[in-house]
Amino acid sequence: MPRRGNTRVAELLRGLNEEQRAAVEAPIGPVLVLAGAGSGKTRVITHRIAYLIARYGVRPWNILAVTFTNKAAKEMKSRLEALLGQDVQPLNVGTFHSIFARLLRKEAYRFGYSQNFVIYDSDDQLQVVKKILNRLSLGQNSYPPQMVHALISRAKNNLVTPEQYKAQARDEFEANIARVYQEYNGFLKSSDAMDFDDLITLPVYLFREYPDVLEKYQNYFQHILIDEFQDTNVAQNELVLLLGSRHRSVFVVGDDDQSIYRWRGAEVRNILEFENAFPECQVFRLEKNYRSTRLILDAAHSVVKNNRHRKEKKLWTDREGGEPLTLIEAFDETDEAQQVVYLIQQEIKKHKRNFRDFVILYRTNAQSRAIEDALRRNGISYVIVGGIRFYERKEIKDFLAYLRVIANPLDEVSLLRIINVPPRGVGPATIRKLQEYASQKQTGLVEAMAAADEIPGIQSATRNNLKDLAGLLKKYRSLRDKIGLNELVRVLNEELGLSRMYRNEGTLESLSRAENIEELLAAIAEFCRNHEEATLESFLQEVALVTDIDNWNDTSNAVTLMTLHSAKGLEFPVVFITGMEEGLFPLSRSYQDPMDFEEERRLFYVGLTRAKEKVYLSWAQTRRRYADGFNNTLSTFVREIDERYIEPWSRESGYSTMRRRRPVRQKEEVEFEPMPEYENESQEKQLYIGCYVRHQVFGRGVVTEISGQGTGAKVKVLFEDGSEKKLVLEYARLEIL
Repeated sequence: MPRRGNTRVAELLRGLNEEQRAAVEAPIGPVLVLAGAGSGKTRVITHRIAYLIARYGVRPWNILAVTFTNKAAKEMKSRLEALLGQDVQPLNVGTFHSIFARLLRKEAYRFGYSQNFVIYDSDDQLQVVKKILNRLSLGQNSYPPQMVHALISRAKNNLVTPEQYKAQARDEFEANIARVYQEYNGFLKSSDAMDFDDLITLPVYLFREYPDVLEKYQNYFQHILIDEFQDTNVAQNELVLLLGSRHRSVFVVGDDDQSIYRWRGAEVRNILEFENAFPECQVFRLEKNYRSTRLILDAAHSVVKNNRHRKEKKLWTDREGGEPLTLIEAFDETDEAQQVVYLIQQEIKKHKRNFRDFVILYRTNAQSRAIEDALRRNGISYVIVGGIRFYERKEIKDFLAYLRVIANPLDEVSLLRIINVPPRGVGPATIRKLQEYASQKQTGLVEAMAAADEIPGIQSATRNNLKDLAGLLKKYRSLRDKIGLNELVRVLNEELGLSRMYRNEGTLESLSRAENIEELLAAIAEFCRNHEEATLESFLQEVALVTDIDNWNDTSNAVTLMTLHSAKGLEFPVVFITGMEEGLFPLSRSYQDPMDFEEERRLFYVGLTRAKEKVYLSWAQTRRRYADGFNNTLSTFVREIDERYIEPWSRESGYSTMRRRRPVRQKEEVEFEPMPEYENESQEKQLYIGCYVRHQVFGRGVVTEISGQGTGAKVKVLFEDGSEKKLVLEYARLEIL
């Protein structure tokens, strides 16, 4: 390979630490970079890209750089422009979904799709599942739509086709899921639509079925760099293996300790087994942390080291010392929220902090209500990441549905959404007649509306409204090739009169809806300014792939509230992690599977390592869930923190009045006096806190506390149904799992 500009290369490498530089300078070939939290992984991957261009003369368009959010992709592009001093437009930088959606625009015709296929969002996908369940007469009580959709999504991510799902079905339920899966795929294809999973799985099938297409893209994407590799699922990993098998220049960066998306298909084994896929792979570890204090890192490591499925690494930092973690014990969730607010106020007074310096993390969205109430009462501004997204608001989805039908007249889901917006007198009976006519004539619903005069049983006024709507859609489908996107949407808004309709209603809610539509038009105008060749399809694609984090404004002076899953990749001076209770964090369902339990522990590790200076952990003795009070015990994960790194606290005295709990390591052994009268051989094994057990009456559970010895020995067990029992060990007859 040609060598270029030694001066330029030296400039690129300046400022990297020894570990980072070694990874960036690695010879071309497979490379695994195990990058701990806050160790500069984005810095390494961007410098590696710049190094390939400056050192080896790699052409930018032969580089594929993939990350997991649009926000991260934009940051990567910005850093590359600064490093290279040139436009990075030829680089293929983006998320898996955005990059392969562009690829499918060119290649999906091989599977019978047009280049203008639409991308159904989660709500659209759910509507399709409900429609199919009704068609197959499968009751939604026995087949909850969200669960059915999740099973289909999991099958797709694991590259299991409907035919394979059917062949593997073990009972009638799974056989029916296979039927729904088959119908679901068929409906999407007939609507010229794809879901998010298709954007990844279809390229895999494309490359497998068309070796010439695979070879074309192998030669195009000669150098592949993947960020957050621990978050890849089976299909994404297969794409990397297929594309990288020819040139073998695959550079993956990730941290198995931060793999927290197993519930949506991510496989930690992809990063743990990367060396098996590429035996010649070079491995580098980035263990110097630039974010957190030494004490926070040591506390986090004392927890995550208890996981069995991980590659050993220990973060270190030049930031010696630091404040201990503070453990807050509250009476209930209201008291917990009040104490969090009080400590925010004290931090502001003591350290002159701003609201933006704080993040409050929680395991489930439902926990935010009490926290929001307390923040509002105390006049503290806050922003929630993961609330109702702008693009999920009704009026926005309505307007976007018009744009999607203009882009793709076969999109029945979007058409049915707007067929009566604004009101046109179109009811369910009329829609059934349209669908029957379309089925008989083997045409789409738009054509059926245009031929409304031929359909008996539709009132004259409604018939005219349907023909007018069909004419409007045809008109704008023609206009989109003649006028710019910005002008198209503004003219469409005027003709539809949606903004005018909401303003005329005059309520605060309707005025807010009108403002939201204006905000959408402004967003489209901005999109057109940032994209020289902005098209309707490219805008719709960007909107379909937007995430909560992409919409988050991190410059506003407000306390941030978000789930722990949303926080990965972010950092804050002060972090609060609330709800540190058994059954809530870790979630009770994670006790059923050791891999799920380890992921919960990794999630806690991620939360801890978001903090730069200070961590507060809080738990409530009682928490109202499902309208009932629920008595709690302190989370196993808090107990795993070495006592040197954590201190209790209470508002009254500055320290907790609760009994100081000695941290108990997972699998710490507890000695019992012999009990010869006990006959269950499995009980003779030594119990430990965190041990999984089964009770003949109460079922499966996890041991949360052990006390006493001999015939007085007792255990406290949290069972799967959420109940907690204190049992005399001699009579409990627990089976150790």
